[in-house]
Amino acid sequence: MSQVLCNRKIGVLGLGYVGLPLAVSFAKKYDVVGFDINKVRVDELASGHDRTLEVSADELIESGLRVSAEPTDLDDVDVYIVTTPTPIDEHKNPDLTALLAASRTVGSTLRAGDIVIYESTVYPGATEDDCVPVLEQTSGLTFNKDFFVGYSPERINPGDKEHRFETILKVTSGSTPEIADLIDDLYGSVVTAGTYKASSIKVAEAAKVIENTQRDVNIALVNELALLFNRLEIDTQEVLLAAGTKWNFLPFQPGLVGGHCIGVDPYYLTHKARAVGYHPEVILAGRRINDSMGSHVASELVMSMLRKGIDLRSARVLILGLAFKENTPDLRNTRVTDIYAELMAAGLEVDVHDPWVDAAEAEHEYDLTLLAAPEAGRYAGILLAVGHNEFRELGATGIHAFGDPSGHVLYDLKSLLPSADSDLRL
Repeated sequence: MSQVLCNRKIGVLGLGYVGLPLAVSFAKKYDVVGFDINKVRVDELASGHDRTLEVSADELIESGLRVSAEPTDLDDVDVYIVTTPTPIDEHKNPDLTALLAASRTVGSTLRAGDIVIYESTVYPGATEDDCVPVLEQTSGLTFNKDFFVGYSPERINPGDKEHRFETILKVTSGSTPEIADLIDDLYGSVVTAGTYKASSIKVAEAAKVIENTQRDVNIALVNELALLFNRLEIDTQEVLLAAGTKWNFLPFQPGLVGGHCIGVDPYYLTHKARAVGYHPEVILAGRRINDSMGSHVASELVMSMLRKGIDLRSARVLILGLAFKENTPDLRNTRVTDIYAELMAAGLEVDVHDPWVDAAEAEHEYDLTLLAAPEAGRYAGILLAVGHNEFRELGATGIHAFGDPSGHVLYDLKSLLPSADSDLRL
């Protein structure tokens, strides 16, 4: 490691699913302070507990990472890495509130020679057009003269213990060729998978949004095929297995599209597209299909219950899983709530059980009370919504045991069970 890198003091702003693993990794080699405005979160991390389950207590403590909710603890930092969330608002427009607030925090302590690296998902141009002006205004310093910026898009996959921060190739970029080299070397010193230095910040920003836009469009295609095959009374999973025997067939699966990236990033790209006078079609068509899947699933479940002669006025439904994906407590942008809302609107009583999710967080984020343990023989409808290991281990017998023995419907949304063991699946 060069002497220039050894002397760097790093501040990581935002200690969530992205920021914490990054901060812990850098703390193994550098002097790092992790900053978050959530004091409860900071106190938990200081005690060795990560509620996201991305970092173990031993790894957290042994890394030597300092955590703080006080902006003044960033005063001696000379490399800032911003990992704050960039969601969408109720109109599906980019919400840069947290990102710009973090930029103001950085600007208040920024000194000549410092570097600010953004990891949050943005549209092409946001780093230089939206964040840099805030840094200049708050600090009184001049961009690319007194301070410099870079962009290195996050590629964290919550719940994935194989693909970690260090083992995922990292795209980097900088506002000058020299800074680009320094940032690339900085990440290269901790990311064992290596780095890819993009030619500009805008290229790196665009690469991030199209990674997830591509996945979103591909999933939308398979979702649309599933809707079609359902009408043709063809098993979608059997079709995918058959088509998958071709060497270049892409193995995408139908389902709900939520989470912090795939269901959000395309809106950042389409926002910028409209700003320059281009009206995207394929991207937004994919978004419409994927956003409609919750309603489709709820409708199918209700119709199947009616066909079985189940009286909906007294029926109760169990949803197994609330997280946006399997084996993680991550609730961000989960689309299971779409199904829940549709079933409640149909007049059904609905219970939700998820052994991974924090009940207080579910209550706070979605005003939804989680069920600690489902009652056997209670439910006229069961929806297997998330593929947690616990549900896999229950198997068909264990899951059906929650159903009313006089008649119930099981919708296996994740196709975890053999087709003969469920009434419905995508």
